[in-house]
Amino acid sequence: MSKLHIGEIITADCANGIGIRVSVFVSGCTNRCKGCFQPQTWDFEYGEPYTVQTEELIVNELSKSYYNGLTILGGEPFEPSNQREIVKLIRRISKELPDRNIWIYTGFTYEKDLVPGGCRYIECTDEILDHTSILVDGRFVEELRNLCLKFKGSSNQRIIDVKKTRETGKIVLSELND
Repeated sequence: MSKLHIGEIITADCANGIGIRVSVFVSGCTNRCKGCFQPQTWDFEYGEPYTVQTEELIVNELSKSYYNGLTILGGEPFEPSNQREIVKLIRRISKELPDRNIWIYTGFTYEKDLVPGGCRYIECTDEILDHTSILVDGRFVEELRNLCLKFKGSSNQRIIDVKKTRETGKIVLSELND
């Protein structure tokens, strides 16, 4: 049985990425940002255990023609125990629904934490990033909170075009950054 817990699944979501999305809020976060809008998801056991049935529900919903993609947020998707389960879902979506894009929100920083030697880099991090279109990275900083920003909560956060970043080896920000 999976160690991953899901706090919430939102279908037909348009707040957490471009287009209509399935948004999966994973549980567990060691960042514990002051002013977090989902502090209940800091607990790794908040919500329901992630099961085969949960995965089926996500994939079946995402297969509907009006969806643009999947957004994974939390909690913290890049906690090591979460990555080991998330990678399986991402593999399946990439294989069965290759036209769906994947967005991931993380409080960690791409070039510091999610690269070899980084504090959240593990054996499957590269595979997750290889299938990610957009990464919104950086801790939420309450003092930099700005409700006018699209797809991020504080001005220090970045919307990264992961495909271009991985191709060039340098951070390439999406045109969605304000």
